[in-house]
This record gives sequence, C-alpha cells and structure tokens, in this order.
Amino acid sequence: MEHLINQKVKELEISGIRKFFNMVANTEGMISLTIGQPDFPTPEHVKNAGIKAIKDNYTSYTHNAGYLELRMAACQFVEKKYGITYNPETEVIVTAGASEAIDITFRTILTEGTEVILPGPVYPGYEPLIRTCGAIPVYADVRDNQFRLTAEKIKPYITKKTRCIVLPYPSNPTGVSLTKSELEEIASLVREYEIFILADEIYSELVYDQSHQSIASFLKEKTIVINGLSKSHSMTGWRIGLLFAPEYLTKHILKVHQYNVSCANSIAQKAAFEALTVGIDDALLMKREYAQRREFVHNRLHGMGLNVVKPDGAFYFFVEIPKLIPFNSFDFCLELVREANVAVVPGSAFSEYGEGYFRLSYAASMETLKEGLNRIERYLSKWS
Repeated sequence: MEHLINQKVKELEISGIRKFFNMVANTEGMISLTIGQPDFPTPEHVKNAGIKAIKDNYTSYTHNAGYLELRMAACQFVEKKYGITYNPETEVIVTAGASEAIDITFRTILTEGTEVILPGPVYPGYEPLIRTCGAIPVYADVRDNQFRLTAEKIKPYITKKTRCIVLPYPSNPTGVSLTKSELEEIASLVREYEIFILADEIYSELVYDQSHQSIASFLKEKTIVINGLSKSHSMTGWRIGLLFAPEYLTKHILKVHQYNVSCANSIAQKAAFEALTVGIDDALLMKREYAQRREFVHNRLHGMGLNVVKPDGAFYFFVEIPKLIPFNSFDFCLELVREANVAVVPGSAFSEYGEGYFRLSYAASMETLKEGLNRIERYLSKWS
C-alpha cells in the first residue's frame, strides 16, 4: 500500500542534523556538539507556573489563538524588547512551537509552483514544508557575504513566481544577524513587489554585540514574525511558539492552525505567561554565559587556523573544513567521531551550500567545549 502515500511526503528526508545525531548518539565516550538546544534548565519559576496550572485544572482547550492574557503578554514583550506593536486580539497566535508556526504560515501563503527565496546555507526545516505545499525553494548563495541574505543577494532571484523570502536571523547554522541598514534595504526592495517575508527570529534574545532588530520594524504589513520560548527560556520541550502578523494574514493562518492542533498546550501556555512577564529577562543569564563561550570557542578555532565568521547571535559556529582534508563534510564528521570521539554536524545538512563546512554548537558546558575542541585540534594536527 505504500504506493498510495503522498509522493511529496515520500520524497522528504529526515533532517540531516537528526540523521547524523542518531547515527552517532550511542558512541561511548563521545562529546556531542551537535544539537541546538540550550544546556540550561527551564527557570524554576516557569516550571512552578506549569505545576500550578495542572493543580488549578487548566487542562481544557483554550482559544484557538491561545489564552488572551498570554497573547497580551507576548505583544508587550515584543513591544518592550523590539519596539513592534501588535494587537493581542487579532495579530498574534500561540502555536505548538515555532516549527508549527512556520508550517501553518507556508500552508497559508504558498500555492503550487510559487517560489520561496532562502539563504544558503540555512536550517533544513524550511525546504520540506515548502515542498509539501507544492512550492519551490530557491537558494541564494550567501557564503561570500558572511552568510547574510541582503537586498543585493535577494534581487537576482525575484521572479513573478516569488511569494516569500525567509529571513532566519540570528541564523542557524551560522549565528550571524542582519544590521539595521541591511534590513531597511530589504524592506525598500520588497515594497516594490507582492512578496511576503517570513522572519524566523527564534534566537532574538540571544544577540550579543547589538540589540536585535526585526524586519517588521520596517515592513510590518508584509511580514510574518516567528518567535517562541524554546531558546530564550530553555523551553524546547514545552512547545510554545509565537506568530505575529497583520490581521489580514492571521485570520487565515488561524484557520490552518485550528484544524492542525486546535490550540497550543494549555499547561505550557500558563508557563509561557510566567516566562514572558515575571521572566521577561530570563535570557540575560544564559546570554552572558553563551557570550563567554563564544569568545572562547572563537579564539580556539582561530588558533587552529580555521576559517570562521564570528557569530552575532544564537549558539553556533559554522566552520570551514580545511581544504587539505580529502573528505566531504559528512565523511569528515564521521571521521571526527571515529578518530576523535567528538560529534559536530555536517554542513551538507544545511543545503548544498553548506558543503565544505561543519556546525559546532556551543550550547554545552565550558568543560565539554574545552575537551571537544582539544579533540578536534588533535585530529586536525594529523593533516597539518
């Protein structure tokens, strides 16, 4: 009966990140610098809010868009942090993680044959969702532009079929962000076209040397902002995402959301309210620690003679594999596991434009990072 399965689904592949992680997960004594998940626990006061919600019987369906008090808190959060104003009753949807928010956005705005422009390399979660909509991912090579998808890089790829541009900044896998002037130039360009922008800003609270700037500040009427609490409050398993967009968009996206999951988890929503109000600055402690790790990892990689762009945010380095190493990125990472007992993610997991690189996550303790980098250095010394 397998021949009856949707062909678009049959053609999908498991994420290269997960595929590689699953291959090496049971290797004894291995140090893993792979998965992009905070290594901090969810704050105690947020966990306690979830426990209280269970005890207080908040175990029923909520409004499809989420509890109104949570939507109000979410709007207050982005206004205070990023200066963007949304109507909590009509312009925000609480989703089952940022991934669902991306999915329902694409299913609302994409049709067969339309095109979506993305930076290459990029997080692998977008292309499968685009393809299941019958749309076409179009990659703009940003490797020679410090991984930044600027207006200059976007313009050559705009066609009559272009429906959306994905701006995933700070970026997974590169950690880079866009500057205010770069965002203004993109906004100026897109105003000329009937094109949406999907701004995946899940790492917005983890920006180190400047304040996070959203494209919605300059082009709100065409922008869908995706955010959530997974990275800012170390709540990956709670599955709370936030989608912000003008009402003419959310009223349709909400219909897809309703028939998909009805509503986000009621208990997690109560915990999210606590996170966005009492814990509005919970990310600061993590950010300080990540910033120290970033400096350490950057210095160590630079000292090994590796070519890296210093990240502005998130918790990744995207490292170019030395030219003298005769392996593609997947085989190089397998060799690291076999020879050095350390795991990183092959760049090929992030589209063909990631080939020749590997992603290293510094969402790990300093002790783990030191040992992992020592092992990488010992392995590389064999080729020097």
